[in-house]
Amino acid sequence: MAQYLQAKYVVLPDAVLEDGCLVVEDGKIAQILTKVPDGVPVTEYSNGIIAPGLVDVHIHGYKGHDVMDLNADGVEEMAAHLPETGVTSWLPTTLTAGTESLNEAVQAVKEAVDAPGAKIQGIFLEGPYFTTPYKGAQNPSYMSDPNIDQLRKWQELSGGIVKKIAIAPERDGVEPFTKEATEMGVHVSLAHSDATYEEAKKAVEAGADTFIHTFNGMRGLHHREPGMVGAAMSLDEAYAEVIADGHHVHPVCIDLLMRLKGEDRLVLITDCMRAGGLGEGASSLGEFEVIVKDGTARLKDSGNLAGSILTLDQAVRNVAQWGIATPFEALRMASQTPAESVGIDDVCGSIQLGRAADLAVFDANTLDLLATYIDGNTVFTK
Repeated sequence: MAQYLQAKYVVLPDAVLEDGCLVVEDGKIAQILTKVPDGVPVTEYSNGIIAPGLVDVHIHGYKGHDVMDLNADGVEEMAAHLPETGVTSWLPTTLTAGTESLNEAVQAVKEAVDAPGAKIQGIFLEGPYFTTPYKGAQNPSYMSDPNIDQLRKWQELSGGIVKKIAIAPERDGVEPFTKEATEMGVHVSLAHSDATYEEAKKAVEAGADTFIHTFNGMRGLHHREPGMVGAAMSLDEAYAEVIADGHHVHPVCIDLLMRLKGEDRLVLITDCMRAGGLGEGASSLGEFEVIVKDGTARLKDSGNLAGSILTLDQAVRNVAQWGIATPFEALRMASQTPAESVGIDDVCGSIQLGRAADLAVFDANTLDLLATYIDGNTVFTK
């Protein structure tokens, strides 16, 4: 039986449809209408926005679980809870760790790949090929130069679902590694690095295509040495992730990044760790103790930021409320653009005929999340 969903706005890939209606059949978008047919039962969001389900391509943990717990059950629990934040697709994200731990991590995600809830669309390996000056909450004991054989092994153990890996551009062997990884279908991104502008530019020219949590964990902008931040801002072809929680990056800097990159290259991510959705108190990130307080997660020993407790629906609200983006631009930067950045936009990130009806519904005034649908089924409602 067909399901009719109507809203004040429906966000399509290149347009916003006013008073639109989606017809869902067998879990897929069967029709996109400008008017609800007479006499059919309709679920109406009279002051709502029907958007694509959000896509988080950089998230370590949520609701007490973390990918580095090396436990498929924990990954499944994350998948089950993420729809309460509007997320319908995600990339479980690792940390810098020993080879055996990363072997287990990718296998755990493989085991959980078909879990109900937010769909696992791949794996993001954040590390271990970083450098120490901007290590953040990454463990320098396990950092090394990039090794394509290791990546091939992780890809094999994962069942071929590694979609993205982050490296530091100043490491030895970056250019050949980047070219080979790209040929494997793995998107190479840049992070936790003291690289110069020229080093970052060479990595992008070799095929790297995203700057991870821009401004954080990287050499800053200087007028005589633009650094990693300068490269992220000026290299038009590259995507730039940003953590829009108001703690990691000042809104003025996000606004500047938005002006330079635009909605089709700026990616909203959470970098959320296990304390997300749980409130304040003691927590952990990988092997490090963390204290969650005043909206931030910080390493207990140094006070450095250690991921975030941000949710992706809150990131959307933040950039809209700060006046950085329109609601529709903000929603695109949390759905279509992240999906495009890792090459999964053929299965998620936009509302299109024949696609899975993975949807997030927001209040048009407040951008509060009202409902989340996966394959046409309501999995969260406010």
